[in-house]
Amino acid sequence: MSNYLFSSESVTEGHPDKVCDQISDTIVDALLTEDPHSRIAAEVVVNTGLVLITGEITSEAHVNFVELARKKIAEIGYTDAKNGFCSNSCAVLLAIDEQSPDISQGVTQAKEQREQLSEDELDRIGAGDQGLMFGYACNETPELMPLPISLAHRISRQLAYARKSGDLPYLRPDGKTQVTIAYEDGKPVGIDTILVSTQHTETIGEITAPDAVQKKIKSDLWEVVVQPVFNDLELKPNDNTRYLVNPTGKFVIGGPQGDAGLTGRKIIVDTYGGYSRHGGGAFSGKDPTKVDRSACYACRYVAKNIVAAGLAEKCEVQVSYAIGVARPVSIMVETFGTAKIPEAKILELVKANFDLRPAGIIQFFNLRGLPGERQGRFYQDVAAYGHFGRNDLDLPWEKTDKAALLKEAAVSLAV
Repeated sequence: MSNYLFSSESVTEGHPDKVCDQISDTIVDALLTEDPHSRIAAEVVVNTGLVLITGEITSEAHVNFVELARKKIAEIGYTDAKNGFCSNSCAVLLAIDEQSPDISQGVTQAKEQREQLSEDELDRIGAGDQGLMFGYACNETPELMPLPISLAHRISRQLAYARKSGDLPYLRPDGKTQVTIAYEDGKPVGIDTILVSTQHTETIGEITAPDAVQKKIKSDLWEVVVQPVFNDLELKPNDNTRYLVNPTGKFVIGGPQGDAGLTGRKIIVDTYGGYSRHGGGAFSGKDPTKVDRSACYACRYVAKNIVAAGLAEKCEVQVSYAIGVARPVSIMVETFGTAKIPEAKILELVKANFDLRPAGIIQFFNLRGLPGERQGRFYQDVAAYGHFGRNDLDLPWEKTDKAALLKEAAVSLAV
C-alpha cells in the first residue's frame, strides 16, 4: 500500500501577485472588448504605493490603463491608505511597447475578421509562441480537479467572502491557504493539515493583546471560513487534522506593502496545485493567440472530457507548438495506469475529435470575449482562485460536452 501526503496552496485576490494578474487581465478584457484582434502581453508590478504596467500591446482600442488599474484595485479591497497601498493614492506608471513584428508575422497570416474561418485559414494562423502546455483532470472531485487545490481554492474564496460580506470585518485583502491531503494507493483518505494565513487589523474591537487577537481569528476562521467549505463533502477534518492560522503570530502588514507582486508568479495556483506538470508559461495578461493560455485551456478541456467519458480516472494531456505554425508539434496523453482502453487509442480519439490549432481553439471557445453578462470581464474573473474547476463560472473549457461522443467512439474502437 502506498501512503503519502500531498499539499496545494491558493491565494486570495488581495495577494500582491494576484493583484497583478487581475490588473493584467482587466487590461486584456478592456482591449478585446473594443478590438477583438488586439495583441496583448500586459505585465504588472506592484509595490508599496506603486503600480507599473508594462509589456507589448498592439490594438486599435482606446482605454485608460490608469483608470482600469485603480478600479480593479478598489474592487479587490485596497481602498484604505493605511494599508500602504490604496486605489486612489497609488502611483500608476506606464511603459508599453507594441508587439514585435517578428512575432506578429507568424500569427497575422489571415485577417481573422469573420467568426467562422475556413480550414485553410485555420491552418495559416500560427501559434503566438513556441512552448509546451499541459492540461489535467481526475475524478477526485465533482469538478474533476485534484482535491488539495480544490479545497485550497474553496477556503480562499470563503475567506474573501467573509471579508467582503462583513462577517469578519477585521480581515484585510491579502491571504494564503494550504491544504494537505493524505492518500492511500492514489486515493484521498483524510485531511491532514489546513493552513490559513490572512491579513488582519492590529486589534479586533477591544481585543488588543496579540495572542488574544490570533486566538479570536483562529476561532472565527474555523467557524465562518473553514467549516462551511466541508458542509457538502464526505471527507472532513477530524481530531487528527492540524489546523494552523497565521503561524508567525501576526499578519498586519500585507498586500503590496508587505511584498512586491508580479504578473504570472502564481502559475501553480492558477492550474492544478502542483498535482500535474506545468509547461512554465503564465496565463494572465495574454490575448488568446498566446498558446501559453489558450492551449492550456484546450488541454484541460480534452483531459476533462476523457475522464468524464470514463476512459481514465486520471488524465494529463501535453501539446507543444512552434511559433508561427498552426498544428501542434506533438500531442501526448498520460493516464497514470488508470486508462480503461489503451492510451494509443485515447490519443487517436483526441486527434479525431479536438482541434488544437490556435485559431481553432480561439474559435471553438470564443476566446475573444463572451457576449452577455460577462462581456468585458471574461479573463479577470479567472485571474484569482484558479482557471480550472470553476463551477461558479460558465467557462467553455470546463464543459464535458464531448464525453458522450468519446465514450461511444471508444466502444467502436474496442470492436
